[in-house]
Amino acid sequence: MPWADALFAFVAQACAWLTLALLVGIIVSLIGGAMPAIREYGLSFLWRSEWNPAEDRYGGLVMIYGTLMTSFIALLIAVPVSFGIALFLTELSPSWLKRPLGIAVELLAAVPSIVYGMWGLMVFGPILARFVQQPLQSVFAGVPVLSDLVSGPPVGIGILSASIILAIMIIPFIASVMRDVFEVTPPMLKESAYGLGATTWEVVWKVVMPYTKTGAVGGIMLGLGRALGETMAVTFVIGNMNQLNSVSLFEAANSITSALANEFAEAGEGLHQASLIYLGLVLFFITFVVLSLSKVLLAQLKKGEGR
Repeated sequence: MPWADALFAFVAQACAWLTLALLVGIIVSLIGGAMPAIREYGLSFLWRSEWNPAEDRYGGLVMIYGTLMTSFIALLIAVPVSFGIALFLTELSPSWLKRPLGIAVELLAAVPSIVYGMWGLMVFGPILARFVQQPLQSVFAGVPVLSDLVSGPPVGIGILSASIILAIMIIPFIASVMRDVFEVTPPMLKESAYGLGATTWEVVWKVVMPYTKTGAVGGIMLGLGRALGETMAVTFVIGNMNQLNSVSLFEAANSITSALANEFAEAGEGLHQASLIYLGLVLFFITFVVLSLSKVLLAQLKKGEGR
């Protein structure tokens, strides 16, 4: 029926335009809400480190630094672990273990973030302070740079603790995507490489990775987006301190999402609320830039594959 096809096309197009309209609406509302802070500080808001609601002076550097640093460290931890999980499940795992282990990894993604935060604060944090931070402080005492990296009170909260919790949270996403893309590699390619005497590592590095690199990068970017936007787990373990006094990985810090979660409900109308919305706009921009760069990278990888 011609009218049914026309109706379906209209509904599909309307859904696409609705999504675009929602995106534009979010951007416009963020810019409108942040306008008082934009007029007051402009781009200097990005490198101002002071955040003092009592004196109505605000800057987003501490939160931006905390967001980027925790996400970066989380990726450094999660990507190798996720690669190892995906490699084991697709190439090394016995058949009886592959399915239950894969389900267990996927179930980690279903754990609520607030549970990760509570576990990180009450269980993981004290363990990190006692068995990692204190020994490192003893070993690196008086050593330039390294002593600064591990300085701070051994309470188990800070940038490193938040980064490890984030890494645990994004590992299921990256590992699942990597496992799925590794499995689409044609068996003939791998069997041919094994037949020529290649080791498992050589098969993965020279056959599987070149064939699936686009999907693997997509999985990593998915994990990065998850890390940038995480709120509750980070709020529990990052310390929520608006300070940027040292380069220590164990010092309490803050992130954009933590600041919004802690202060937005109590922020009065005016510069305080506008500055928090400005932080939300900055986070939106950071996420947009990350996704855009991932699209460009994926396009370059696909172009390289087509040559």
